Amino acid sequence: MALAGAGLMTVLCRDCLAIDDADEPQRCKSCKSPRIVRHPELAALSIAHIDCDAFYATIEKRDNPSLADKPVIVGGGKRGVVSTCCYVARTFGVKSAMPMFKALKACPHAVVIRPDMAKYVAVGRQVRELMLETTPLVEPLSLDEAFLDLTGTERLHKMKPAQTLARLAKRVEGEIGITFSIGLSFNKFLAKVASDIDKPRGFAIVGRADAMDFLAPRPVTLLPGVGKAFAASLAREGIFKIADIRRQNVKAFSARFGSSGLWLWRLAHADDTREIEPRLPAKGISAETTFDRDLSDEAQLSRILWTLSEKVSARAKAAELGGRTVQLKLKTSVFKIITRRHALHPPTQLAHRIFEAGLSLLKPELTGPRFRLIGIGLADLVPSERCDETDMFDKKGARGDAAERAMDRVREKFGRAAIRKGRAL
Repeated sequence: MALAGAGLMTVLCRDCLAIDDADEPQRCKSCKSPRIVRHPELAALSIAHIDCDAFYATIEKRDNPSLADKPVIVGGGKRGVVSTCCYVARTFGVKSAMPMFKALKACPHAVVIRPDMAKYVAVGRQVRELMLETTPLVEPLSLDEAFLDLTGTERLHKMKPAQTLARLAKRVEGEIGITFSIGLSFNKFLAKVASDIDKPRGFAIVGRADAMDFLAPRPVTLLPGVGKAFAASLAREGIFKIADIRRQNVKAFSARFGSSGLWLWRLAHADDTREIEPRLPAKGISAETTFDRDLSDEAQLSRILWTLSEKVSARAKAAELGGRTVQLKLKTSVFKIITRRHALHPPTQLAHRIFEAGLSLLKPELTGPRFRLIGIGLADLVPSERCDETDMFDKKGARGDAAERAMDRVREKFGRAAIRKGRAL
């Protein structure tokens, strides 16, 4: 899909990668494929946002072809939430972050699958590796999305950035078995907006000539940082659409809304000068779960805490990071949130050390109310080479470290389910 301005169209075939100037053909001249994208500026744009399509659900369908035409929800139990859902489930009104009971009411015949974060992290790493073969300027936003700057890659790949992106999409689909949507523009903001226009398997373009017209009628909630509360504040000023922001005096608007006002005013004018920042550091790595019923039993909570610790460890290892601090999160039956922190020396990325620190934080809280949610995470992140340094006086810890590294090697060779610790059973 393309948002076209005036002038002769440049046409790209997403199947054979042929590129040509033509008057809006409906099919590729070379291979006759209908999967074409066209835009006058197609050959001149190089800032992209890639967003995997229903990432967790797509991986589950890839691994179980019998689910291909079924509505799939990846998420927790009845009191949990939807992590993601496939596009079939979305036709019934299911959405990410929706409470599970509402999702099952909307789509009672859905197949519900518990998240397998270790598997998703591994697939995310595969996609990231192919991105990095495309350009070193990759800024990950999460497991399943990233910004790419393809400026200057034309000599390397012998093709325009748009062709290189189409080739990357074909490789990911063919080699990894999942799909993503592409947004191509001249800045990060518009590239991210474009990637959501034509899902799934989309390729949308916003150029310099059409950016202002494209943005004008859109709601202010399209702008990053404008949630319900901020949108309500803008509405009280008579500002509902992006075009309404443009009509404001920039000084008065900035005085009213501070630095956020100036930032929104610039974005409303398609002005975003942020650069792609490779390996932008994460603020933290965490995992949590909501229970089907309130819990207070130490043995049950410990087993769940161990599973979450393994998820956090898998994510940390995939990102080549560790943390100086373990943070425990609890939500009581009356929805009170409790957080506790434990400083580590040395920093860690290992599941057994994350679990031990989390358990020490959990035990003092067991004399209080029952819990409906538990979470564990790493904060104060550092590179993996600074983690889990050997302590000659901690023989038990060293044995645990060695055992976990050995388990990682077995899982890497034979799969995640090949070996499990007793406490996980």
